[in-house]
Amino acid sequence: MNRIEFLKNSFVATGALVAGSSINGLAADKTTTGQGSTLAGKTFNLDYAPHQGMFKNNAGDSFLDQIRFMHDQGFRSIEDNGYLGRSVDEQTKIGDLLAKLGMRMGVFVVDGGDNWKTSLTTGKKEFKDKFVETCKKSVEAAKRCNAKWLTVVPGFYERKLPYGNQFANVIDAMRAGAEIFEPHGLIMVLETLSDTPELFLQQTHETYAVCKAVQSPSCKILYDIYHMQKTEGQLIVNIDRCWDEIAYIQIGDNPGRNEPTTGEINYKNLFKHLYEKGYKGVMGMEHGNSKPGKEGELRVIQAYREEDNFLS
Repeated sequence: MNRIEFLKNSFVATGALVAGSSINGLAADKTTTGQGSTLAGKTFNLDYAPHQGMFKNNAGDSFLDQIRFMHDQGFRSIEDNGYLGRSVDEQTKIGDLLAKLGMRMGVFVVDGGDNWKTSLTTGKKEFKDKFVETCKKSVEAAKRCNAKWLTVVPGFYERKLPYGNQFANVIDAMRAGAEIFEPHGLIMVLETLSDTPELFLQQTHETYAVCKAVQSPSCKILYDIYHMQKTEGQLIVNIDRCWDEIAYIQIGDNPGRNEPTTGEINYKNLFKHLYEKGYKGVMGMEHGNSKPGKEGELRVIQAYREEDNFLS
């Protein structure tokens, strides 16, 4: 599943954002320990963040009801990549509900339409201006949901320019973004991706170098475990090497980009490592469900209960 298809599937349930009664513990009879005691509603050791559509069969089509369901199952954050594209009314309703439930907003994407093409690497004023404009719009959107982190993708390589020139152009653009976000305490997190070899940032050390060059608390790394397993491996080694610039983490098993326990990544060890390093940020569940329907959704919750059980 490539990123564009994933985002498209994630937004299938976009529509009615209407208030509704809280859905109480639909997974209570499924989400249990080996001794049979219920864990539904118990918070996790780390702050995992589901997204729209992940639990729609249990919670209904309303995103607000889905958020209530997430809270009932013990989750205390959400992600909403397409939040910037929602109406102001929708943004406000989501933000108000999160505040009422004591939940955090994870990342949403700073996307003015240039993320998935050759753009900021060119150094052209038109792309930088559009990026700056989108950053300013993102500040206002972030205020409506008390967001802190915003995903930034610098786009594709400009094959007509030497790498050093492209690197400098990206740094220049990121400094412009940081100047907008820093006064508001917002952090743009640069995502390193594996979807296509045309993407300018593909390995953690590259993003680390950009952040070091920008030198701003508002320019950090989004470390997506799924993508980094595909492009570089050595997950714990590379996390430790770049730790001082990592501000946000996303999850997905490989192959398949589904919940932990479905692929090759030892998530229990990774979660324990991050916990012991003192990570307090959001862990975005940017993946699909390996099985369909209500049972598949409950299996996602169970998988997180299993992998989050790293302290015993």
